[in-house]
Order: sequence, then structure tokens, then C-alpha cells
Amino acid sequence: MTHLSIFDIAGPVMVGPSSSHTAGACKIGQFARALFHGTPKKVTFYLHGSFGEVYKGHATDRALLAGVMKLRTSDPKIRYSFEIAKKKKIKYAFIPKDLGQKYHPNTVKIVMEEGKRKMEITGSSIGGGMIEIVKLNDFNILIKGRAGRYLSLVVCHKNSHGIIGILKEKIKKLGGIEVAEVESTTFKDKYKKISHFH
Repeated sequence: MTHLSIFDIAGPVMVGPSSSHTAGACKIGQFARALFHGTPKKVTFYLHGSFGEVYKGHATDRALLAGVMKLRTSDPKIRYSFEIAKKKKIKYAFIPKDLGQKYHPNTVKIVMEEGKRKMEITGSSIGGGMIEIVKLNDFNILIKGRAGRYLSLVVCHKNSHGIIGILKEKIKKLGGIEVAEVESTTFKDKYKKISHFH
């Protein structure tokens, strides 16, 4: 039998009400912000399936916006994310949309903009605070994460022998940070990768 932690059963330390609709949504927003390399000035959330049906009642909208503004899943300020975004002059919109049958019911496409810069991220909250980032612009990728478990670092790099070990050593030198897990996905072509460190 596979080992299960309390996080698998009850979800992460979080602001509720839901590990999938709130904590997972916040984590997707955090990943989107990290890949965009900052908080966008304009963000549109296209809410698929269950996300589009119950996002107001489960605070999915507030959690997604909070994540894009770098709030953690356990931050009580999540409930005030609309007010925080207004103060930061961030324009945002939530639009229920059918993204297609291939996507998990708890999926969102996040379109982030700042000046001429624009990026689209599609992510799914698959239960218990666990998420998957499945698309970056027009490219299918797979980055997995868990809300509230580890701090995460996403790095785009050349796909060359030994590069993961070099990156892990550089992370360790930043202050004795130990890398618990690494996931890598080929991006665009066989020579480029996205690696996710936790």
C-alpha cells in the first residue's frame, strides 16, 4: 500500500474552504506568476468545468488572484485579494469557459499581461492541494506541485548532461537549501527543459 500523509487525506495548511478549489487554485496562481517572472498588470482567468461553476462559493477566484500576487495558500489575506489587487492597480477578470474534454474539471487558463509581454498558463487542481501545470502558451508541458508542502523554483534551461546537478549545487549555496525533489519536462524541443525544484 502506498504511504499516505495527512496532506494527501486532509489537504495542505490553507485558507479554505477547499483544498482543490481554494488551495490548489492559489498554487496554480503562484506557478503562473513564477513562470511570468513577476506579478502582471492585467490577468484574465478562464475557468473550466467545476472551477467555472462554483468559483465564487469556493473562493477560487480570490485564491487564483491571490496566488498571482504571491500570497501563500495559508495566508488569511486571500479573502481580501480583490481589495489588494485594486490597491496594486491590477486589472483582472474571471470568465467561465469550456477549455475542452481533455482537461480536468478543476482547470484554469491564466492570461497574464504587462506592456507588450503576454503569457498563457493552463493548470489543473487535481485534489488534496495537488496541481499540474499542463500548458505554457502553445506548448504542452507537465509541472507537478503540491500546495503548502515545499517552496518551489521553476527554471528554464538547456538540456545538457549534468545540468540538474549544477543547478542543485547553486541552489544549495544560496543558503543551505536542500532540494527534496526535481521534476523536468522537455519544452519546445529536445534541447530545452523546464525543471521544477522543491
